[in-house]
Amino acid sequence: MWKRIDHQHKIKAGDGPQAGQFKELGAVREPAVPHPLELSEFQSFPVFEDISHHIKEVGAQLVKKVNAIFQLDITKDGKIILQWTIDLKNGSGDMYPGSARLPADTVFTIPEPVFMELVLGKMNPQKAFLAGKFKVSGKVLLGQKLERVFKDWAKF
Repeated sequence: MWKRIDHQHKIKAGDGPQAGQFKELGAVREPAVPHPLELSEFQSFPVFEDISHHIKEVGAQLVKKVNAIFQLDITKDGKIILQWTIDLKNGSGDMYPGSARLPADTVFTIPEPVFMELVLGKMNPQKAFLAGKFKVSGKVLLGQKLERVFKDWAKF
């Protein structure tokens, strides 16, 4: 059986702060970190939305063919600015912003301009990977299945 132990002192009437006990704080400053950008400000956001709609339409077929979860970490200046997950392993498939809810089979870390060139077919994924333009962790060979998903989406 659990027993709660409360270490806080009981407050009695008249136990308030005494005059001069508080220090006056200055004005509130703006945080050092800039406000996060709106998702729609990213060049890749409309592409992700469109691919998401495609997966909603044909996801069940893709789950049978692909059977993998991909996490895409889109970077700018070496920092992750966007994360998307493509789940083609469970149910009828899903794509959502954020990190994978279940362990991802493959994680891609890609600068946004490189991602745009890859997804629009302007750059060969294998050559780009071998040239070090993006990183892959996990099951690297599953990247070929994701490439097929993107090519299938581009036909629509």
